[in-house]
Amino acid sequence: MAQSRRDVLKQGASLAAVSAAGVTVAAAGTPAAAAGESAAVPGESAPTAPGSLAYPYLKWPEQVKESANTPRLCQWFSRNPSQATVRRWRQAGVTGALITDPPRLPWTAATLLADRQRLEAAGLHITAYLINITDSIVRGQEGRDQQIEYVKQSLIAAGQAGIRVVEYNFYVHRLTEGYYELIDDEDRLGAGYTAFDYHREVDGVAVKDLPPRPGTPLLTYEQIWDNYKYFLDRVVPVAEAAGVRLAVHPNDPPAVISRGNPQVLASVADWKRLIDTYDSPSNGLTVHAGVTPEVGHDAVEFLRYVGAKDRVNHIHYRNVTVDKPRERYAEVFPDNGETDMFAFMRELVRQGYDRGVLAEHPRALDFDRENGSIVGQYAGVGGGGHGGELYDTGYARAMLQAALIMERGRKPVLDDAEALVNRFYAAGAVKLADRTRMQANLTAADRLAEQSEAAIDRFADVAEDVEDAEARASLTSMAAYLKAQLPT
Repeated sequence: MAQSRRDVLKQGASLAAVSAAGVTVAAAGTPAAAAGESAAVPGESAPTAPGSLAYPYLKWPEQVKESANTPRLCQWFSRNPSQATVRRWRQAGVTGALITDPPRLPWTAATLLADRQRLEAAGLHITAYLINITDSIVRGQEGRDQQIEYVKQSLIAAGQAGIRVVEYNFYVHRLTEGYYELIDDEDRLGAGYTAFDYHREVDGVAVKDLPPRPGTPLLTYEQIWDNYKYFLDRVVPVAEAAGVRLAVHPNDPPAVISRGNPQVLASVADWKRLIDTYDSPSNGLTVHAGVTPEVGHDAVEFLRYVGAKDRVNHIHYRNVTVDKPRERYAEVFPDNGETDMFAFMRELVRQGYDRGVLAEHPRALDFDRENGSIVGQYAGVGGGGHGGELYDTGYARAMLQAALIMERGRKPVLDDAEALVNRFYAAGAVKLADRTRMQANLTAADRLAEQSEAAIDRFADVAEDVEDAEARASLTSMAAYLKAQLPT
């Protein structure tokens, strides 16, 4: 039987009331309604027993698991990892492999496919390969064209082997001489942080004044940038055609000068210049939750900027405290630094990012010191071992699941609001222009956190001007409920 206008308005008012109670109702004519599914009654509390509906739009744990449609945790792996390494990471739930020992250039598809098959047989998937950019390319020296040709051949092979991301660095010298271990004797009782100080002395010379290594030429910023553009102009079109995304790691430490030579990827302005130099998703960044505040910028804000341009090709996930941008800072635990790591992960989920997230640079813990498991380039300067890696990994997974809950649990409420608008429009209680404006604001509220409050306010403004009293009351009630769901 056809519904009367009054019936439609009553259903719309009921929908708003039930949404305000924190539950959803199947609209008339939907599969759920046709199946006779029952809805919670306003005023009744949602069940909170284990496995029930603490967040009623999601099923635990299936819908908050890492998957091909979410950010995916990864860790450093060799091309042929030991069974012990595979076990320790799979026990922690990590299956993404960031390959740190790539074959010699040029790569071949056969070699990469063999790597992929070997790792997939161990229950892993390849997140990305690192590729070495030689000094001749960075410095613009003889032989760079041959080396660039090797990179191009390697990118073609990566595409043929189904490798989605290739990460690289671009610097004359990495200023690791500025690192030292900072012990936290107050909050974390002896944990070690990797600190950087541009002014500390090494053999009586301040780090900022260290001379170039023997045989290293002195170049200007623009000379190095010209060399970088020369490289990008030749390799990005090949990567694009191969279906491969390049991800350049920011210069870290991001000092202005590194042993006499400028760094061209050590500021937000540099990273934006990179994006503008060649307009392609294949010309992207490893967006870094730690290095971004090291240069004095908010990491979440920059992530939004890069995400809007589809250049977030890889993620490094660690935290810092900063005394002076680019000169003095400390790499700390993920939970006690300056970057809001939950907001950062939530923004990745909002963007639909589905590539790698590396929880990196574990802190030095007594557990790892006692077990002798602190090795590698950060041993002795505050770096940790596998105990610290597990801490960082567990934290990253918790942030990912919390972000998925917040984002996937929030969307159905916005869907309810849109259904309500459409219902009143169908009944003739809302004009087409008003429906269009309210729908546009609901779309804006679903995109970026900083837009949500203003968008919902605009939705409410339109609702308050609706002439039909019942429609106006229901829509303004819905707006109030949407506002209450915003994160504080």
